[in-house]
Amino acid sequence: MSEATDSNVMDTYGRLPVQFESGEGVYLTDTDGKRYLDALTGLAVCGLGHAHPRVTDALRQQAGKLLHTSNLYVIGEQERLAKRLCEHSGMERVFFGNSGAEANEAAIKIARLHGHNRGIAKPRTIVMESSFHGRTMATLTATGNRKVQAGFEPLLGGFVRAPYGDIEALRAIADNDDGEVVAVFFEPVLGEGGIVIPPSEFLGQVRQLADDAGWLMLLDEIQTGNGRTGAYFAYQHAGILPDVVTTAKGLGNGMPIGVCLAQGVAATTLKRGNHGSTFGGNPIACAAANAVIDEIEASGLMERATELGDRMSDALREGLKGDNRVQEVRNLGLMMAIEMREDCSDLVGKALDAGLLINVTQGNIVRLLPPLVLSDSEAQELVERLLGVIRS
Repeated sequence: MSEATDSNVMDTYGRLPVQFESGEGVYLTDTDGKRYLDALTGLAVCGLGHAHPRVTDALRQQAGKLLHTSNLYVIGEQERLAKRLCEHSGMERVFFGNSGAEANEAAIKIARLHGHNRGIAKPRTIVMESSFHGRTMATLTATGNRKVQAGFEPLLGGFVRAPYGDIEALRAIADNDDGEVVAVFFEPVLGEGGIVIPPSEFLGQVRQLADDAGWLMLLDEIQTGNGRTGAYFAYQHAGILPDVVTTAKGLGNGMPIGVCLAQGVAATTLKRGNHGSTFGGNPIACAAANAVIDEIEASGLMERATELGDRMSDALREGLKGDNRVQEVRNLGLMMAIEMREDCSDLVGKALDAGLLINVTQGNIVRLLPPLVLSDSEAQELVERLLGVIRS
């Protein structure tokens, strides 16, 4: 398919010259009938693959009953989903939006309102370099990537930046704080930043520092949540509990949904009228999310993500051994990256030609976010196709 030149859609994406018509499991089929193995899952969204029977059935049933009423009324599917998310996360209350950016916006508002409730006139939140939190003005400002901020000045105030994974930098901020810092906000694994995994002790150290300094600890698990790293949330690997955690992407398997979960004082900071969302947590989005959780619980997909991600990463390391262009292969569950020593953006198009969907972030990092439902043979196929593309 050739790239459209007469589209009425705003030119905000560098779209690849392909249009998909259908999907099944880990494969997508384009309008010319060519089949692709999806190792990106719509940027970590379709964790259960495409046209999953459990999700499809839930959507059909709910669409035949009720799509939307608004949050002026009790929504049964929302109440059920909130309870289950709290059980999986250790949180106490949930705010529902439509995206990861909206969930992160809610987290930032909780931090600021919490600060004002403590009498702090200009509360500040620590954010990290190389992070990505969204495209709204608050989440764009919180993002640690100057490229995506350019042209949208003036950015919002109220943020302090620190190097990612550097506990000493955070301690220095705490030592020099004039009482305005109220929270620290970051991803437990950098997603857009290149699948960067911090030192294993980092989350526990931040939790202790936040407790000592009186800060809220906010975690962005938009990409890492819903089983992708081998636990329902990545912070559970560290055995800690944040004050606020956000997630979206894989929760709806393609249906737009985002959630901001909180516990302790953060759970009761937002009051009636402080925040809202017309479509957030509507019946059909929550029905899809409940079906996703049903499948994760029933199929052992979290444990599978750990085992399969480690095995695939080992196979990639072995297959790329001796290739001086390769800096490192790393993973946490089924968040995987191959870091190259030079720009490798052209691999996306070469992989597309080979029937494989991948992503390159930061210019030199091949990012893999395959479906949690990969079979052993499909995982092997993915590794072999990717090795062929890189070797070529």
